[in-house]
Amino acid sequence: MPENAVSTTTLARPSTPKTHVSLDADIIIKNAPDPVFVSDLEGKILSANDAVYELLGFRTDEVLEQSLSRFISPEETREFTAALREVIERGATRNARLNPRSASGEVISTTLNASALRDAEGKVIGAIGILRDMRELDKARAYADSLIKNAPDPVFVSDLEGKILSANDAVYELLGFRTDEVLEQSLSRFISPEETREFTAALREVIERGVIRNTRLNPRSASGEVIPTSLNASALRDADGKVIGAIGILRDMRELDKALAYSDSLIKNAPDPVFVSDLEGKILQANDAVYELLGFRPDEVLEQSLSRFISPEETREFLAALREVIERGATRNARLNPRSASGEVIPTTLNASALRDTDGRVIGAIGILRDMRAYEKVVRDLQESKAELQEKILDLEKFEEVVVGRELKMIALEKEIEHLKREPHTYRGQLT
Repeated sequence: MPENAVSTTTLARPSTPKTHVSLDADIIIKNAPDPVFVSDLEGKILSANDAVYELLGFRTDEVLEQSLSRFISPEETREFTAALREVIERGATRNARLNPRSASGEVISTTLNASALRDAEGKVIGAIGILRDMRELDKARAYADSLIKNAPDPVFVSDLEGKILSANDAVYELLGFRTDEVLEQSLSRFISPEETREFTAALREVIERGVIRNTRLNPRSASGEVIPTSLNASALRDADGKVIGAIGILRDMRELDKALAYSDSLIKNAPDPVFVSDLEGKILQANDAVYELLGFRPDEVLEQSLSRFISPEETREFLAALREVIERGATRNARLNPRSASGEVIPTTLNASALRDTDGRVIGAIGILRDMRAYEKVVRDLQESKAELQEKILDLEKFEEVVVGRELKMIALEKEIEHLKREPHTYRGQLT
């Protein structure tokens, strides 16, 4: 402890020699990593640890017995005096801002946590103050504020009750309100009571997990338009790491919702059977052509695994196709043979493309089935026609062989007759 420092417990018990408790208190103050000082109720500094001198750059004799007002502004002196009154009334004060000026003239941003210093009768006679150097944290906050301000998406900061503390220009542009119509207002002013409850639940999740993803909010703009958005929120923490609010990022979903509605329309009205599945193969959506193909009702298809309709081997092939969708964005001409409600095995081919979330991550697949029964019938008919043609060719070859044989015999016979005509005596001699 510095030479002129006054022991905390010595102040509390002036007529009592130091005990082990007082020694321990002095040791704790001296070795605390944060700057710690002891002051009386007028703000005179009675004791300080080495971290105080390191922070401010003053010598011991330039700090001890000095009023704190020497190091802070008149306004902050009044705030510190108010903090001391709070210490007297409540026994402690939390996160009071002080900006002492160092020996080099630098203004150092700090927070002050102070607890009561009591005498032997328990009367408050001063305060034990712990300063926290906020320069790095303030830099980080300034950087965060800059990120928020310049973020392309609407970003706001709220407390745990949903009161908006800060917002960037993109928020005002999205909603069409002035700054004073947004700041210090509850988010419940802009969203429905039901969504307010959902947002409060989302804040609880932020407290528990530190983050929330893709919560839907539909704030009403200044013009009265209801704007569909998704909310991603992360925890806003104080200097002690405690969650004190949320940093929310809104994503305007109007264009995406239009695109989704358009894609839903395409799926619904597609002539081929089209379905949407998650990455485990659970069917999330299907068009009428699917129900017509399989003969099942919607409630017998939706939320069901595709493995209900295809064999275990084909289920493995379909999951492999999903992996290909994740890696390449699409898969082509995978064979599936789903079993219909009547028990018929229907040959189909599957073309699938990636279904992505708003962050571009693959979350499932959009599959298009092609009924191959007519095609396979044509193939079978062609194969049967080919077999019949081959049989006819064989018959023709046999017929040709017979006909050619007869012709050869006829030619031979005609030659023999001609020979006999030219040499009849040979024939007579044979007769005699």
